[in-house]
Amino acid sequence: MAQKPDEPLMLTVHSLPQLDQSSASSAASTRAGRWKMLALLLVSAAPVIASYFTYYVIRPEGRRNYGELIDPQRPLPALTGTNANGEVLPLTRLKDQWLLISVADSACPEACQQHLYLQRQLRETLGKEKDRLDWVWLRTGDAALSEPLRQATEAAQVLRVDPQQLATWLEPARGQRLEDHLYLVDPLGNWMMRFPADLDPKQAKRDLDRLLRASAFWDKAGRPSDLAPAEAR
Repeated sequence: MAQKPDEPLMLTVHSLPQLDQSSASSAASTRAGRWKMLALLLVSAAPVIASYFTYYVIRPEGRRNYGELIDPQRPLPALTGTNANGEVLPLTRLKDQWLLISVADSACPEACQQHLYLQRQLRETLGKEKDRLDWVWLRTGDAALSEPLRQATEAAQVLRVDPQQLATWLEPARGQRLEDHLYLVDPLGNWMMRFPADLDPKQAKRDLDRLLRASAFWDKAGRPSDLAPAEAR
């Protein structure tokens, strides 16, 4: 029998499957959604970044801070405080507002009373912006608050805290005590400034005004948790 000649190897090439119109539209929509989400995140973060960049980096010549900037900043720690009603509250609940903090024994000697007075006055001089700043007294010791002192601090956030735990977060300047300063915490919860002992109220107010202006784009009065001063007394 005659042998058939070898037949050439036949290859069949199949084209790649094509996306139908609906699949292509869905893929394009997904990509567009991701870009929009990224753009939204950038737009949301931009004011925060810009305000801090303006305050910390772009400083006109001759401008000086009265308060000492803390570098690196220290976030609110996982500490708790006790209000006058005996309720235990985490310090992190104070976030979302600017905080002007003093530290003193609950007996509140003359220097403590002076700091409390200066805190109240500084806040009042901010006018319509004062609701963006909370007056905070972190008190130590077990002494009960006197009735006059309780009434004088009705507008403040007053929490009794453990002094040793507090000292792991706030720190005085060299040669000073923790009670000698006022401390400033930003709405993100970062301790970012320490005012000198023997405070000059005019210069401290100038720093506060600058910070509030720089953060006006993104910082608003109030906090999501709506922690009222009366709750923290």
